[in-house]
Amino acid sequence: MKLILNEEQQMLRDSAKDFTEQRTPVTHLRSLRDNSDPQNWDKEVWQEMVELGWSGILIPEEFGGSNFGLAGISVIMQECGKTLTPSPLLATAVIGASAITSFGTDEQKKEYLPKIAAGEITTALAIDEESHHAPENTNTSAKLEKGKWVINGKKKFVVDGASADVLIILARTSGVKGENTGLTLFILDAKEKGVEVIKTDMADSRNYANIVFDNVQLDENALLGDQEAGGEAADKILDNGRIALSAEMLGNAEAAFNMTINYLKERKQFGVLIGSFQALQHRSAEMFCEIELTKSAVMAAMQGADENNNDLQRMASLAKSISGETLHLVSNESVQMHGGIGVTDEYDIGFYMKRARVAEVIFGSSNFHQERYAKLSNF
Repeated sequence: MKLILNEEQQMLRDSAKDFTEQRTPVTHLRSLRDNSDPQNWDKEVWQEMVELGWSGILIPEEFGGSNFGLAGISVIMQECGKTLTPSPLLATAVIGASAITSFGTDEQKKEYLPKIAAGEITTALAIDEESHHAPENTNTSAKLEKGKWVINGKKKFVVDGASADVLIILARTSGVKGENTGLTLFILDAKEKGVEVIKTDMADSRNYANIVFDNVQLDENALLGDQEAGGEAADKILDNGRIALSAEMLGNAEAAFNMTINYLKERKQFGVLIGSFQALQHRSAEMFCEIELTKSAVMAAMQGADENNNDLQRMASLAKSISGETLHLVSNESVQMHGGIGVTDEYDIGFYMKRARVAEVIFGSSNFHQERYAKLSNF
């Protein structure tokens, strides 16, 4: 496996870099936060992303996409991470598109994929029900009654759930909480009768929601994939999301590191630049090394996904675990090296720490993925 980008992927990254620097610098996120934007991302900016083809990168050409692979969307996510770009890219162009492409029926693909590619709808994956990521603990029930699926339960911390048009939910059709069997995926309109979406404000000023399902009735064709196979399907969908999110977190760490290095070259203490202090040089060197290691893990995972690597589950967990630990370290060190101003709202560096704390736990924390990696390795 070559841990380098091909020419087309490099062009995608360069295009994303230009776009994010010009259209979505950190001041863009700050503006959305200060104006209390109801969906926490800009529709006009999202449409520009759609016009660039980002929403259809994981969608087959026959449905309006480019089928460019997870590596293609991941390099874009990395650049978006550098400027903390808020958008439904992860939940829609990665999670929703890959879920429907991989497990949808022909009818579902024809109905949803062209709309995702054209930016007409956004999606969200409603999977967790506790404060920690644990899909096997799904307790939301789905019962077949008189030809209708009846859904009851609650979902927490749904990424982009507050603005999603379409929801993909994991529900239990048999078995008990704690079992990965007996789980089924469903796809439904977010405005379906009995669905209550409660927007949740988080530290990073992004879009999240808690969702309640109260006797929601769905047709039998609302299943996404096979009945009772939702646990395994959700795992594959989540791994795509984890890899793309790891790329975004890598971008977060790179930008915070560069911002800090520039500050060390400007700030003077006792009449000298603080970048000349050996202790800070050592800490900077550690951050640099960890970022380089994270690049390798993330690139291996995104390339492995496109090559259908048999070890993809471990690669995804490795990427998410390492990116989480690296971003935690870099965001902490960056704020500390900025001194007292690092925690003030006036400086952008604090936004990276806030994003880090939320991103670390999305789709599983580093601890979750270390344990998963160990189980997959038969430790």
